[in-house]
Amino acid sequence: ASLLVALGGDNAATVPAALGTWGDRLGTAGLVTVDAHHDLRDGVSNGSPVRRLIEAGLDGRRVVQVGIADFANSTEYAARAADYGITVFHRDELARRPIADVMEEALEIAAVAGGPVHVDLDVDVCDRSVVPACPAAVPGGISAYELRSAARVAGLHPAVESVDLTEVDASKDAPDGRTVRLVALCVLELAAAVRMRP
Repeated sequence: ASLLVALGGDNAATVPAALGTWGDRLGTAGLVTVDAHHDLRDGVSNGSPVRRLIEAGLDGRRVVQVGIADFANSTEYAARAADYGITVFHRDELARRPIADVMEEALEIAAVAGGPVHVDLDVDVCDRSVVPACPAAVPGGISAYELRSAARVAGLHPAVESVDLTEVDASKDAPDGRTVRLVALCVLELAAAVRMRP
């Protein structure tokens, strides 16, 4: 099995990474985002990739968002997610259920049409203390281990053909490089998981 891994930088990288991998299979494709934010803004920015993919033809019913945070999104975008048919697992859900379980459910929903799945691992889903290089991270996000666990589950799933790790500004990292190290470990989790696919 092979897996495209795109590293950012800007969350806008999700759009070309997903569309380039899907090609003419957009009609059956699915998307899972592990992100504090809905990314459904108007225009073209790091806050718009999910909306842009849906407008390109991705079925919102095969979009799943894991880790959406309170006070990090407007009511308007929550309503837009509901209108698109997006399945949302809020941050609170991850306090009740292991993220690996939530990810497995999310991937099943995204892969229901039998097409390729892209996974957006937006590193600002993590707690701000864990990822100082993510300007949009808020206190109360998920742990570094949970992000690594999400990456591992994504790498194991046969429908996942592409993954991005985004929203990192390496120049803002702590002196110990904790954010960049976490991203590197997620890449290792993905590589190891792909090797373990049946």
